[in-house]
Amino acid sequence: MSKWVFLSMAVPIFVLIVVSEAASKVCRLLPAEETFCYDNAETAIIRVLRAPRQSQIQIVVQLSRAMLTNDASRTSKDRRTLAMTDQKSDSTPNDGSVDSSTSSNFIRNKIAHDLKENKHGGRVHTRFPPEPNGYLHIGHAKSICLNFTVAAENSGLCNLRFDDTNPEKESQEYVDAIKDNISWLGFQWNGQVRYSSNYFEPLYGFAVQLIESGKAYVCDLSADEAREYRGTLTEAGKNSPNRDRAVAENLALFERMRAGDFADGACSLRAKIDMASPNMNMRDPVLYRIRHIEHHQTGTQWCIYPTYDYTHCISDAIEGITHSLCTLEFEDHRPLYDWILHNLSLASLHHASDLDKSDYDYVLPEQTEFAKLKLNYTIVGKRKLKEMVDTHVVDGWDDPRMPTLAGLRRRGFTAAAIRNFCESVGVARSESIVDLGMLEHAIRDDLDKNSPRAMCVLDPLVVVLTNVPADHLETLDMANHPKNEEMGRRSVPFTQRIVIDRSDFEEVPPPGFKRLTAGGEVRLRGAYVIKCDDVIKDDAGKIVELHCSIDLDTLGKKPEGRKVKGVIHWVSESKGVPLQARLYDRLFNVENPESKDIEDFRDCLNENSLIRVNNCIAEPSISEQGAATSFQFEREGYYCRDEKESCEDKLVFNRTITLRDSW
Repeated sequence: MSKWVFLSMAVPIFVLIVVSEAASKVCRLLPAEETFCYDNAETAIIRVLRAPRQSQIQIVVQLSRAMLTNDASRTSKDRRTLAMTDQKSDSTPNDGSVDSSTSSNFIRNKIAHDLKENKHGGRVHTRFPPEPNGYLHIGHAKSICLNFTVAAENSGLCNLRFDDTNPEKESQEYVDAIKDNISWLGFQWNGQVRYSSNYFEPLYGFAVQLIESGKAYVCDLSADEAREYRGTLTEAGKNSPNRDRAVAENLALFERMRAGDFADGACSLRAKIDMASPNMNMRDPVLYRIRHIEHHQTGTQWCIYPTYDYTHCISDAIEGITHSLCTLEFEDHRPLYDWILHNLSLASLHHASDLDKSDYDYVLPEQTEFAKLKLNYTIVGKRKLKEMVDTHVVDGWDDPRMPTLAGLRRRGFTAAAIRNFCESVGVARSESIVDLGMLEHAIRDDLDKNSPRAMCVLDPLVVVLTNVPADHLETLDMANHPKNEEMGRRSVPFTQRIVIDRSDFEEVPPPGFKRLTAGGEVRLRGAYVIKCDDVIKDDAGKIVELHCSIDLDTLGKKPEGRKVKGVIHWVSESKGVPLQARLYDRLFNVENPESKDIEDFRDCLNENSLIRVNNCIAEPSISEQGAATSFQFEREGYYCRDEKESCEDKLVFNRTITLRDSW
């Protein structure tokens, strides 16, 4: 093993790749954050091949370190567990409640431990709590899959709750899109959709409770003054001049805030915690602020709105959530989550909760954080995504180049592929960047298995078969999938005039060219061998037509006495269906478009992220009634019909992904 390590440091990276057995072992040994969550040789090789030279060297170093530190006594099962489980988590025994077909991780282990201890009376209740201020993206998919899946694995429940406490940025459009995307992914939430705005009245009551116990006060500082008083990471903050207001005065002022007696920003309700806390979130955070703005759920009923930090924990407690799973940026907010819940009456929380009339012991929810999903060549920040939509960099939230679920769906990504991708990425506590190639591999794998085949010519060149009549019409029988007979067969019309892709003909072929040439032969996919006898050009010297002869004895069999190597696709010129093909690719051409070294992420846009190709011709099976919406266009890639842009007299097909990685 040590010999392989030193060899890997001394030879080019492609030599390292060849040693697949060793690479496979290494992938099982590395922590998830160091392997970019890859757990097999194939995906590790993909990562290395795509990485810049510097990154390749870094990966080799990581591989070497992992191999050198490996305990040879570990079983292969132990190694896989090491790779799939976050190394910072406490290892807890699995009591069998976790499905053995899924990957272990620290959250599944924690839930298994809680069930074993009967912490929540055997309950597992999670929630997915998006703010309706934009469309869901691929990063949200990881959280959706995690919350819904761990609940289902343990016969539990998962709520959908909109944390709608900021009406300035929220809308019903986003609510509807989020519900639609979750359903499309294949998940069903427990009961009715929840809204934090449903709890505005009890939230107000709990705020009154904090005021009465001396744990909250009304503050008159402006936003700028509050920031000044807050201090810095190295300097303690200063108490607000209003911090020691009497309880009665605070109650009266808070009631007037609700009544609308004050302008926006005139005052706020703050928790009384510790202005010297090293955690900035604990320096008397704002609980309520004044916003005279209409809410998409409650209308003009309220002019004060609770903050996310205050609302989230209480909403969890009201809904009887057992495991509040959040992304890592909320780790520093957890002390505030716990402080709010533990400074309210447990009995009052229980009484306000869905468990009030149940026989379960009431236990407060606990927040657990996991690393969010980050992809290279991608931006997932809602602010920048919205900016691209608003400035027309893209054609809406569902533009097929967008990392939104709506965009991926329109591009042809399947829900199954996204779920499989999220499971393969795994769950860890340490941030890492996942190669976009993993997502692309997931969709290729899914579409290869499930997409019917069809032929489409993107750049047509007319071929006239000179030795068959002009009215020749033959119907050829072809399989819809070469490896799945259950997908059935299709009829493909064959006529005297067909089209082939212009790139499949070379008058003067380069070395190794195995397609049609002047005087050469090639097989038409699922049909006959043809020979190019004559090349017809226009006055400018452009090839406009090929005259070919057809060997009618070669349908389904090899020609006598000669070997034909090339196979190309084709479509009947008269029976084919015209369409526009939209060739989508990665939106950004740099690995980290959100790098601090990049002044404007728009400078990194890939100018070839969308190429519209008109005058394409496909076989008629793609437009028949009941036809699939996604196909592998043979030798071209995977395509899906754009339901938004297609109409009866104009078909539009979006390229989901190429057949092979081109990056």
